[in-house]
Amino acid sequence: MNIIRMSGGLGNQMFHYALYLKLRSMGKEVKFDDINNYRGEKARPIVLAIFGIDYPRATWDEITAFTDQSMEWKKRIRRHIFGRKAVEYEEKGFYDPQVLSFEHMYLKGTFRSEKYFEDIKDEVRSTFKFPELAEMHLPEKLHLSTQKSLERIESTEAVALHMYRGDSRNNEELYDGICTEQYYEGAVRFIQEKYPDAVFFIFSNEPKWVKGWVISLMKSQIKEGMTKEDIKNLERRFVLMEANSQHTGYLDMFLMSKCKHNIISNSSFSWWAAWINDNPKRLICAPGKWVNGEECEDIYIKGMVLVNEKGKVERTVK
Repeated sequence: MNIIRMSGGLGNQMFHYALYLKLRSMGKEVKFDDINNYRGEKARPIVLAIFGIDYPRATWDEITAFTDQSMEWKKRIRRHIFGRKAVEYEEKGFYDPQVLSFEHMYLKGTFRSEKYFEDIKDEVRSTFKFPELAEMHLPEKLHLSTQKSLERIESTEAVALHMYRGDSRNNEELYDGICTEQYYEGAVRFIQEKYPDAVFFIFSNEPKWVKGWVISLMKSQIKEGMTKEDIKNLERRFVLMEANSQHTGYLDMFLMSKCKHNIISNSSFSWWAAWINDNPKRLICAPGKWVNGEECEDIYIKGMVLVNEKGKVERTVK
């Protein structure tokens, strides 16, 4: 039996579950450790249930046996003398084929690559299919606001632009070195060149900062000779969305996946929103670096347009 240690928010949880589907397709028995990273008041919620997902959970005894963390006095003495003898493996890089080779292992990692489940993509896609809005049984006010947003998205050449700066808030240098303002501006320009009528729906947990950025961006696009109506039309092309809470954050992914195109940040959340987008002509702009100082090629999927931190389009992933 293998145990996958689940961690992070919805995007990470989806990568972990996609790995589970792959291992199961190989005939392996797999369970989840959904305890260690989800204890305490500040723990993120596990929200895979929105997809109708239930999964096999490892017992605490099974987890402690794999990780050699039993508090029994004999085992504590043995660890003190001989060291810990855990049966665990930590993923190396974004795609580590060694992860798929084990029959009895406690697996730790993020598993952020389509390569893990490339041959079962259809199963993964059908698994991560959002229910219809009416089937989510939301409170009336939330249902109506989401419905209004969905109708607007479906009536335009909608582009989901994800600016969840908090994903990298623990390392501002990382954020500023990757998803810079110039990155987003370059991605916006690229899509505007392809789709002049594009409307950008901006999802962010820092609306005040984003509002200032949008105003600056629009000013840079105002050209000599534009009428007041032209400027109003420009303003209508940038829509700041109201962020949901952690417990209803899946609605942001739902709406982002309904847009025709995606500009993503270096986050698993927006990666999945773009991946489950079923528009066959979708454009996906992604940061040319995902993490500083690491080889990141395995995070990208075919067709992604990579834009660097200076806003320059580098290449399209083949």
